[in-house]
Amino acid sequence: MNKFSSVLLFCALLLFSSSYTVQGQEIKMFKEPPFEYYKVSKGDSFWFIAKRYGLDYKELMRLNPSVDPLNMQVGSTIRLKDSGKPVASFEEEVVRLVNVERQKAGLGAVQHRADVKSVAQKKAMDMINSNYFSHTSPNYGSPFDMLKTFGVSYRAAGENIAKGQKTPQEVMNSWMNSSGHRANILNGQYNAIGVGYYNGAWVQMFIQS
Repeated sequence: MNKFSSVLLFCALLLFSSSYTVQGQEIKMFKEPPFEYYKVSKGDSFWFIAKRYGLDYKELMRLNPSVDPLNMQVGSTIRLKDSGKPVASFEEEVVRLVNVERQKAGLGAVQHRADVKSVAQKKAMDMINSNYFSHTSPNYGSPFDMLKTFGVSYRAAGENIAKGQKTPQEVMNSWMNSSGHRANILNGQYNAIGVGYYNGAWVQMFIQS
């Protein structure tokens, strides 16, 4: 299985004029050993996974609060070890790293807006639960459709997605080493961002408000 990252850029130049670019990059996936994440197979449960690796199933449930123990999605990933950082701080750390890179480039910081973050989180969850890796969701359409559906207005917007990276630094390294992803991160017209993370899927949504 491979790690992926992908980028999408959209600018509303005039009232009904738009342009976008799509670029992608394939990168190496899970490190083993040690096992930090586990890919769910058919018939798995927290109890069976814990027994297989000599872990406490209650601890696995604590580490994966967003995973429904009665409906574990085949192909999704669960955390086996406590990295010391909760998911919420993963998202905030990505924003911090974005603003570090923007400061290096002489750009202003982007604000982590709650409404944009909510859309990015829905997209990350959708990629895992519907088992796809694309800027176009089978359920929500394009990221631009998603933003409008959930009431986010913008003059320009862009999206970076990735799957399989385990830490904010790792996913940022992937994006910054790709010209398309880096262009979104260092786009001076953007002033707001939303970051979503869910079971190994990462989403950055940028907007110019």
